[in-house]
Amino acid sequence: MSNLTVAVLAPPDYAKDLGKKGTTSDITFYNLKRGEATVTFIEPTRYPEKLSSLFYAVSLSDRVILVVDELNSTFGECVLMLQCAGKSDGYLILKNYISPDQIAPLIKDTVLERYEVLEEDMIGLREKMIDISVNQTAHQKAHETVGKGVVPVDAHFHVKGVGVVVLGSVAQGSIKKHETVKVLPTSKTAQIRSIQKHDDDAEFAVAGDRVGLALKNIESKDLDRGFVLTTDPAVQYATIITGKPSW
Repeated sequence: MSNLTVAVLAPPDYAKDLGKKGTTSDITFYNLKRGEATVTFIEPTRYPEKLSSLFYAVSLSDRVILVVDELNSTFGECVLMLQCAGKSDGYLILKNYISPDQIAPLIKDTVLERYEVLEEDMIGLREKMIDISVNQTAHQKAHETVGKGVVPVDAHFHVKGVGVVVLGSVAQGSIKKHETVKVLPTSKTAQIRSIQKHDDDAEFAVAGDRVGLALKNIESKDLDRGFVLTTDPAVQYATIITGKPSW
């Protein structure tokens, strides 16, 4: 099963016509599935009230859909966030008679210069994203699955009869059912009881997959968003940063 994660930076609930609504907090997930191909759309629900909402949506994404209906400070913040995150694969949907010529000077020398301008066609947009998910090459998948797994935690909660469940996306490598993972930045470990990908049980998950993990040997109170589950001993945390000035 291949998965594509897309940040949708647009007016509230814009993605409701792109997929089925999933979990929601300060970011909201919408899921689209066709056969073995899946797409996860993420909206920064609390943005512009919370800049962190925009950061989480962008940082989790493989691609970006930016809907521009006004040239204001919000548009400027989105451009800066996408540039800082290096999100060069994306699409622009221009509304309210805004033309490509109008925004060209504002995105010059940024990653958005490479974005494709699309018409506002929700059916066409869904088809385009599914096609990209389907056409992820075997070479890319093989490359992404090399190495130990790393899963940043998006959300966590307790499910009666199941235990602790974590939602997240595999950032690199692969994870397998029954593996023991480190829970950083704590010193705790947990065992993966089961893996679900878009509500289907799975034996493993690879880079890019959106997952729900049932965990053993840990409590929900021991977790927080931004914690990292990993089998990679090279992934560490520190409270001190060292470096040399560039001047």
